[in-house]
Amino acid sequence: MQTAYIVAAIRSPVGKAPRGMLHHTRPDDLLAHVLKGVLAQCPALDPVQIDDVIVGCAMPEAEQGLNIARMALLLAGLPASVAGMTVNRFCASGLEAIAIAANRIRLGEAEVMIGAGVESMSFIPMGGYHPAFNPEIFTQNNALAIAYGMGMTAEIVAQRWQISREDQDIFACESHHKAAAAQQAFNAEILSYTAQEAAPAPDGQSLIHHKRVLVQDEGVRPQTQPADLAKLKPSFAARGSVTAGNSSQMSDGAGAVLLMSERMVQRLNLTPLARFVGYSVAGVEPEVMGIAPVAAIPKVLQQTGLKLADIENIELNEAFAAQSLAVIRQLQLDPARVNLQGGAIALGHPLGATGAIRTTTLVHSLRRHRQRYGMVTMCIGTGMGAAGVFEAVN
Repeated sequence: MQTAYIVAAIRSPVGKAPRGMLHHTRPDDLLAHVLKGVLAQCPALDPVQIDDVIVGCAMPEAEQGLNIARMALLLAGLPASVAGMTVNRFCASGLEAIAIAANRIRLGEAEVMIGAGVESMSFIPMGGYHPAFNPEIFTQNNALAIAYGMGMTAEIVAQRWQISREDQDIFACESHHKAAAAQQAFNAEILSYTAQEAAPAPDGQSLIHHKRVLVQDEGVRPQTQPADLAKLKPSFAARGSVTAGNSSQMSDGAGAVLLMSERMVQRLNLTPLARFVGYSVAGVEPEVMGIAPVAAIPKVLQQTGLKLADIENIELNEAFAAQSLAVIRQLQLDPARVNLQGGAIALGHPLGATGAIRTTTLVHSLRRHRQRYGMVTMCIGTGMGAAGVFEAVN
């Protein structure tokens, strides 16, 4: 089996949805931007050598439909000989895309791959424009989780694992504070994006065009304190504890990593960022969707022959503070190793893009902190979890 290396990793800034700085930016344009950006980090590579582009997207319809992977790579100016495929595992779509790309290399089927993710929650609402559930789903025990959404699953997790409102708000504040402290560090991984907008002129007869450059994640609130969050009302249950302040933000964003075989790395005389080690997924009851990393993490550790103590840096996607705390406590994760730069509560969660964005953050963070093994893990809608392990090449 060949070794799959990440030789470049980049992401866009993450904008707020639905009215943030990227709300007028088409997702295929944003994806094309990061595809061009990740290739610019490896000028020795002839794009003709790319075997395939795999892109994760959680709601692949409308402006991010029509196989957005192929559409965006063409918009990015890649050769027509380069193929593209869009995959969907909801919140883990971007990580899934990277795993598929890496495994193609490990099996010897490819030498150069791109794994990426994109989501515009400004353009495509949660669930898409025309969700059509099979009625049989609601005759089973899945009705609460699917009919009422992930917010209710977070309430169930909070109750079952006894996660208090106070602890959720403290966790959320820490996410913002860590993200604020990491702004300079993020410069190594963020590719700025210039958003173009038009507004009516005072005469009412013409438009005024202006540009805004987005260089940082838009959702970070450095001044947030637990007392501020304690004032917010529950979002999903009248007497609940899950609020907008201790939940992930709806967001727009994209990320991409360039993967190569060891043979190609040597041929181009490159120094990789990281090695892909392994990836696993697992399922749980949909009503406790958020706890699913508890099932996926032991599975990937067994697959890779590693112990939890070997993992020095964990990017645990913060879908909700309640589920993040439940996972940390259930697996007895060291909080000092989890989300060193904050998480989705502060940085945003653009669904299908998050796995690629969190992988980008992880591989840069591993090198910066001189750590060896890191993990990206997340819960997934309808009751799944995913976990991917990477090893820094320092």
